[in-house]
Amino acid sequence: MYHSHRMEVFACRASEPFAAKVIEHLNKIRKPDEPLIHLGELQITRFSDGEFQPRFIESVRGATVYIIQSTYPPADNLMELLLCIDAARRASADKVIAVMPYFGWARQDRKDRPRVAIGAKLTANLLTAAGADRVMTCDLHADQIQGFFDIPVDHVFASSVFVSCIRKRHFKNLAIAAPDMGGAKRANSYAKALGGYKQDCGVIICHKTRARANVVAEIKAIGDIEDKNIIIVDDMIDTAGTLCKAADVLKERGAASVRACATHGILSGDAVARIHASALQEVFITDSIPHPELEHDEKIRIVSMAEVFAGIIHKVYNYEPISLDFIDR
Repeated sequence: MYHSHRMEVFACRASEPFAAKVIEHLNKIRKPDEPLIHLGELQITRFSDGEFQPRFIESVRGATVYIIQSTYPPADNLMELLLCIDAARRASADKVIAVMPYFGWARQDRKDRPRVAIGAKLTANLLTAAGADRVMTCDLHADQIQGFFDIPVDHVFASSVFVSCIRKRHFKNLAIAAPDMGGAKRANSYAKALGGYKQDCGVIICHKTRARANVVAEIKAIGDIEDKNIIIVDDMIDTAGTLCKAADVLKERGAASVRACATHGILSGDAVARIHASALQEVFITDSIPHPELEHDEKIRIVSMAEVFAGIIHKVYNYEPISLDFIDR
């Protein structure tokens, strides 16, 4: 039994290349009796004061509308997504689904100091208020952010593509490292997924102390490091300070090699230069945030999440279960 409403897919400006790849995969996996899917035309009118207004060029009346947009800085990316959701709702779309490969503001998931905002909850409220019926996103900074929503959230894990990538490398003496205590669960899940493929896959935990925000004072590594090919796994790389310092510490402690897999390559400031100057041999990130300048980078490799998102969109649209698509974390 298939969906009674047609599918319409649109992309905001920050995620147009990603959306084009999603469309390509959707057309590969569509059912024979389903029509070809195209990327809908979305027009953005910008005014001289910096304001902008999106407009759907084609009708979305009665359709299930998927709007693809990662909400990394600047805040315009989030605002553009909100306006598009509102426009689709006002144009009588049957359902509006926000597809957010990168969910911005996710690090603001609690009050960790007095008198601060909880940006992740505010963002969830804004998406719901704009008219989103569902959200699809990838590797939230904290899993509990799903509970900030009163609408369904499909939380995709990049582990499905990274584990496959690691297996193809056939590493010996493999170990998975968490760059901080908060990543211990993620590292353990990767180690379990890779166990069996290798007889043993150890887990290393790095404990860090911060001098201030985005500045790491010290990192200590706990676990069996000597002669191991270590892969640090994380949800994002921002300034790369923690990652590079952890890699250097692991290498000093006798690691045979150090690599990293991180879902969201924010790569702000001097992050790329920092990675190139570090002990890291390779860094794998996804295309949840576009980095066309790194397409041929000698150290930073980009793997695509487009096929994963296409599969989830297709299954949700056709009311099929998606639980078997994920590596349990």
